[in-house]
Amino acid sequence: MLSLLRSISRLFTKILRVLVKVMTVVAALGIMAMLLVTCIDVILRAFNRPLIGALDIVRIASVITIAAAMPYTTALKGHVAVEYCFHKLSRRGRIIVDTIWRIMACTLFGCLTWQCLIYAASLKKNGTVTPTLQVPLYWIPYVLAFSCGLVGLVILHNMLHPGQEMIKP
Repeated sequence: MLSLLRSISRLFTKILRVLVKVMTVVAALGIMAMLLVTCIDVILRAFNRPLIGALDIVRIASVITIAAAMPYTTALKGHVAVEYCFHKLSRRGRIIVDTIWRIMACTLFGCLTWQCLIYAASLKKNGTVTPTLQVPLYWIPYVLAFSCGLVGLVILHNMLHPGQEMIKP
């Protein structure tokens, strides 16, 4: 039974790593898309021919980039933290505070996932589109929901495997 749990845990970790790395590639592609669209737009504006929908594309790419970068940043524990008071606690106190924080963070990202799914459904129902290109917007909150869910799973992984790196930079 214990070996089954260990193999399930290893499989969960491998799948989580792959998903985080995929989202990192998506974030990189988003940055490249923003860069490419902005450069093309600037060049075309020199010829009085701005790229139609450039703002729509850059807005969508920026949201996707930020959302897709969150799981990787969380896996690296790269978020800003104020630890002055934290380090004044005893080891047991730090473990308790850290566990409470991680549970609260998992709850928060679970709620964010749920609310993004609800918002995506409302955008789809209303048929909301971008102003210029008329691209449907309902799929963007689904990406946000996936990213928030992944962040929650990364936090859960870090809570269940203290002191272990999930991903090396």
